[in-house]
Amino acid sequence: MALRQAFVLSVLLLAGCDNPLTLNQVCDETPGFCSDLNTDSHCREERANVIMARYGEYKQPTDENKYELLRLFEKYDKCVSRAAKIEHIKLKEKTTSRVEGHLTSLKEINRIFKETEETSHPGLLYYHWSRNNNKIAMNKLLNMQDQSEVRNDPEIQLFLATFYAKVDDEKTIDLLYRVLELNQAGEQPAPEVYETLASIFYKQEKFKHAYTFAKIAKLSGYQNVDILPIEHQLTSLGKSLDPYDDLAEQTYTQIMNGQFVSPREF
Repeated sequence: MALRQAFVLSVLLLAGCDNPLTLNQVCDETPGFCSDLNTDSHCREERANVIMARYGEYKQPTDENKYELLRLFEKYDKCVSRAAKIEHIKLKEKTTSRVEGHLTSLKEINRIFKETEETSHPGLLYYHWSRNNNKIAMNKLLNMQDQSEVRNDPEIQLFLATFYAKVDDEKTIDLLYRVLELNQAGEQPAPEVYETLASIFYKQEKFKHAYTFAKIAKLSGYQNVDILPIEHQLTSLGKSLDPYDDLAEQTYTQIMNGQFVSPREF
């Protein structure tokens, strides 16, 4: 997402283009951003990302930077909470620092939610709804769904698809197609895009469509889609799977090349 890339660039620019900011520099300048996280080698990447994002939000406390920090704290907390359950017999302080990292995550996530209660940032609105069941926030996002910043953001389109999946299959399909249209060359869409499309089409008994996206999921390396029931439905109708395999490969190539176009009659 372009906004996510802009965040990374903004953090680097804080130290100047010729001298990219390092983790050690951030910890030296703002030690509090590092000392309240885990101190061992677990979750190293997640911890580093959080530290850099904390610094970026500290220097530029925009809603976009708060959103990025919120996302990274959730990822870090998932990792450090899992690591905290590992019992160290000789090094109890390592377990303790992981617990501290978890508590820091909860505190910071709560702070960001409180500071963004009146936000109009699409990602934050979705998080307020999905994490806190804030229906007002979701209504604000739904009212923004035709705006270009929402229409042209694959992450937000996927968020909206997650919402509509419970109430409107056709709207969900349109949104997921839009996610695939917005996919950049060389990038891999979230696997739930293919899985959800396959599931909806199977439910609608559009087995050609369901098989195509289940096959695309397999081509992408995602193995949690059960393609066998779809194969059975098609073969029981006397259909050869070869044309559908070809269609899946062609569609997957278009997606990976950033050339997918939403079909009108797929």
